[in-house]
Amino acid sequence: MEFLRDFFLFLKERKKWWLVPLLLIFLLLGALLFFSSGSALAPFIYTLF
Repeated sequence: MEFLRDFFLFLKERKKWWLVPLLLIFLLLGALLFFSSGSALAPFIYTLF
């Protein structure tokens, strides 16, 4: 949790708020790939990329 706190302090101090949506998109895509890897939907999701 300290990493997240330091990361958000960095964003606040350096005014790099444009990184937040990018980070969220990467986290959502990673979660989608992780949770769908064992399901029957995996071949359909992999064709999107």
